Amino acid sequence: MSENRYETAVARYFEAWNAGSAEEVAKAVAVAWTEDGSYTDPLAQVAGHDGIAAVIGAAHAQFPGFEFRALGPVDGNHDIARFGWELVSLADGSAPVAGFDVITLAEDGRIRSVAGFLDRVPPTA
Repeated sequence: MSENRYETAVARYFEAWNAGSAEEVAKAVAVAWTEDGSYTDPLAQVAGHDGIAAVIGAAHAQFPGFEFRALGPVDGNHDIARFGWELVSLADGSAPVAGFDVITLAEDGRIRSVAGFLDRVPPTA
């Protein structure tokens, strides 16, 4: 398997997370995930394009003016890839949230599932 396959899938993943409008998010999710794709992290467990787009929309609402960025290289084997990420403020470059995701790919290169882990989160009041 080509390493490029993993990098392409992760690039599409970030395009979905960083898309602007709800319509752009929906389109990017459809490109990145299979129809029955899933997303699971400590705060959410959803399946299907609508569920994934809703989680992304909630992140945008909670962190306006932020974007997701890769943190280090993508590592993959067979149909599985892992990568780190952080949520970065466009205003000041701070990154209050960071994590690590493991994705499983379908034969067409789209994401079948995401298992997300949060390594750094802002303190709660």
